[in-house]
Amino acid sequence: MMRIVPAAFDLLLVLVFATIGRATHGGDLTPLGILQTAWPFVVACLFGWVVVNLLDDDGFGFRSALVVWLVTLLGGMGLRILAGGGAALPFVLVATLVLAAALFGWRLVAGLVRRGGAQSSAAVPSS
Repeated sequence: MMRIVPAAFDLLLVLVFATIGRATHGGDLTPLGILQTAWPFVVACLFGWVVVNLLDDDGFGFRSALVVWLVTLLGGMGLRILAGGGAALPFVLVATLVLAAALFGWRLVAGLVRRGGAQSSAAVPSS
C-alpha cells in the first residue's frame, strides 16, 4: 500500500515534465494536450513500477529510482518513436537530465527528511 505514494509522486513528476515541455515550446496546455505528450512516459513509468513491485522494493530508495528512471526514459522514448513522435538528441538529453533530477531528487529529499526526523526523535529523551 505504501508504494502508492512514491508511484504517485513519479507519475505526477512525469506529468510536470510533459507540461513544462509543452509550455516551453508553445504547446496546447489543456489536459488532453498534456496527455498527448505525456502518455508514452506515463505508460513507461507504470511499467517501471511493475518492475519495482516485482523486485519487492518499497519505491523510496536508489534502486527504485534507477529502475523507474531508466524504464520511463527508455520506454517513453521508444513508445514516442513508435507513435511517430520525434526523439531528437537535444530532447533525449533534456529528458534524461530532467527525469533523473525529478525521480532521484524527490527521493533524496524524502530520505534526508526521514533521516532528520529519526535523528531529532532519537535525540529527545523520553520521559
